[in-house]
Amino acid sequence: MNGPRGEVSIEIDGRQHRLCLTLGALAELETAFGCRSLSELQTRLRILSASELSTVLGILLRAGGEADAAGNLSGAALTPLAAATAIAEAFHAALG
Repeated sequence: MNGPRGEVSIEIDGRQHRLCLTLGALAELETAFGCRSLSELQTRLRILSASELSTVLGILLRAGGEADAAGNLSGAALTPLAAATAIAEAFHAALG
C-alpha cells in the first residue's frame, strides 16, 4: 500500500482490498452528500448512517481499483468499526 497516495487496506470476507482517497473520490463524495466544499464534506462525514458508511467505503474501494468488492458490500463479512477505521485511515494517509 502507498500511504502517501492515500491507500490503505481492508479485509473483506477474508481477502485484502485497497481503499484509496483520490481527488476523484473526494469529488464523488461531495456529490453523494450534496456538499459544495471540502469543509462542508468534513462536517458531513462526522455522522454517517450505515448506508452512508457503505457509500463512502464503496467510493474509496472503487478509487483503489476494487470495483468488484465495492459492488458486493451488502452481504460482506465486515464490521462497521472495521469499515469506519479503514475510511479514517485513508483520509489520514492522504490528508495527514
